Amino acid sequence: MGYALAEAAKRMGMQVTLVSGNVNIPCPQGVQLISVDTALEMEEAMYAESKFNDLIIMCAAVSDHRPSEYHHVKLHKDKFPRKITLIQNPDILKNLGTRKSNNQVVVGFAAETNDILNSAKKKLIEKNLDWIIANDISQKKIGFESENNEVTMLSSFGEEKKLSYSRKSIIAEKILNLIHLSCQEKAH
Repeated sequence: MGYALAEAAKRMGMQVTLVSGNVNIPCPQGVQLISVDTALEMEEAMYAESKFNDLIIMCAAVSDHRPSEYHHVKLHKDKFPRKITLIQNPDILKNLGTRKSNNQVVVGFAAETNDILNSAKKKLIEKNLDWIIANDISQKKIGFESENNEVTMLSSFGEEKKLSYSRKSIIAEKILNLIHLSCQEKAH
């Protein structure tokens, strides 16, 4: 979805920076790509780039936790720990929402499996977002492993818009158009 959004934004004439983990998708032409491997690297890149952008869309499904120990070499099976302790990753989206300036629009995604809209509404408020895009990741025909998606957009000013099942490229255009339209209305 992030690559579809980057490509649609570029087609709309925006200058686009894409911060991405490891994927097997080519970067859209004309888009600046910053590749990251870990949540901490994504956090660093997003904070650095957010200073220069009016629109920030965070749709990566960043893991909430990471192992407390990291080894730079292969651990042989006789040296592997019996338990792996997890620690919490930073909430990049919440921190971006907290840090945003008056001229920035911050958009997040809520990948959910149940109570989708209520969970998304809660995140919208808790993370100080302008928009949140809720998607049901329990459905196999949409989401992570599919070229298609179906989402509901919720805004901080009470707007709710369902974007029906379609290709991600079409969903991306609709998302950007709705955000652009709301920014124009907000300015007047």
